[in-house]
Amino acid sequence: MSEELLFLDRAAVLECAAEVDPCEVVGDVLRQHAEGAVTMPAEGYLPWTNDTGAYCRSLAMLGAVEGPGRPPVRGVKLINAATSNPALGRERAAGVGVLFDHHTARPLVIAEAGWLSAARTAAYTMVSLRHLGPPEWDALAVVGCGTLARVHLELLVRSFPEAKAVHLHDRDPARAADLAEWTGRHCPGLQAHIADSARAAVGAASVVVTTTTTDTGYLPAAWLRPGTFVAHVSLADLLPDAFLTAEALYVDDLTLVADNPRRVMGALIRDGRLTAPAPAGRAGGSAGSGERDRAPAREITGTLGQVLTGRVPAVRPGTGHVISNPFGMAVLDVALLDAVHTVAARRGIGRRLRLY
Repeated sequence: MSEELLFLDRAAVLECAAEVDPCEVVGDVLRQHAEGAVTMPAEGYLPWTNDTGAYCRSLAMLGAVEGPGRPPVRGVKLINAATSNPALGRERAAGVGVLFDHHTARPLVIAEAGWLSAARTAAYTMVSLRHLGPPEWDALAVVGCGTLARVHLELLVRSFPEAKAVHLHDRDPARAADLAEWTGRHCPGLQAHIADSARAAVGAASVVVTTTTTDTGYLPAAWLRPGTFVAHVSLADLLPDAFLTAEALYVDDLTLVADNPRRVMGALIRDGRLTAPAPAGRAGGSAGSGERDRAPAREITGTLGQVLTGRVPAVRPGTGHVISNPFGMAVLDVALLDAVHTVAARRGIGRRLRLY
C-alpha cells in the first residue's frame, strides 16, 4: 500500500483561489465560531534570534470546523517568519498548510500558506469593515507596505469599489514607493499617496489598516480623527490609550487574545485594564474592595462572529473610533485551504506527492 497527497504551490493556490470568495469563507467560519462549532487547540510558538540578531518565530496552529450540516474540515498551518527577510528580498513569513482526511487522519493536501495566511487576514479586515466601518468613506490609510498590505489592497478593490484613495506609509520609503507603483498597475481605480509619516497617513483617512511588523507601539488615540475605523491586524501599532478610549472594541477570539500578553491587548487584559464582555444581565467592570481606586476596566464589546450572528451590536464609529483587533484564527486558514482544495480537486490542479 502506498500513500500520496496533493501538493499546491503558490501558483496553484492562486489559480484555485480565483474561484473562491475569501470574505464569504471567513464570514461563514466566524459565524460557526460564534456558535461553538470550531475547535482551536493551543498554538505552538517557538521564537529564536538568527545570526544577524533578527527575531524569528515558528507558529503551529491547528483548527477544525465541525458545524452541523457540513463535512468536517481539519488541518494545521505552520507559518514561520524572520524580521530580517524583507531586507533580503524575501517575504517576512512563509509556511505550509495541511488538511487531514476525516476517515484516515492522513495528510490529504499540503499547500503554500504564505498567501493563504495573508488572504484570510485581509478577508477578516474586509468583513469587519463591512459591518463596523464608517457609514461613508472613500479613502483608507495603510501603515506597513509589505505583502500583507498588498493582499489587503487586492481584496479591497473587489470588496469596496467606492474606495478612491489610499495613503501609504512605511519606515522604509522605498517599500511605500514600491507599493504605490504596484497599486497604480494593479488597482488603477485607487489613487495611491505616499505619506512622510505614520501620523500623516492615519490623519488622512477614516479607515486605518496597520500591517507592520513592529513590536513597539507608536499610534495614540490623538492621531485618529473622529469617525475612524481601525483594523489593527498587526501586533503592537496602537498604544494602550487607543484601546481604552475606543467607542467599541472587537476581537476574533477572546481566549486567544487574552492568553497572549506579547500583544498589547493581552497585556491590557493581564493588567486588568481590559476585560471580557459581561454575561447578559450583569454589568461588567466592577472592582473588588482592593481595586476601588483603580479606573474601571474597559470592556471588550465582543467578537466579529457575534456581530455576524446578531449576538452583540455592530457599532460604527461616531465621534470617536472603533477598533477591530483579530488575533488570527487557524480555522480561517484551514477553511480557506479547504475551499481552494475543492477547486483543485474538481479541476485537477496540483501535483501528487508520494510519501511511500
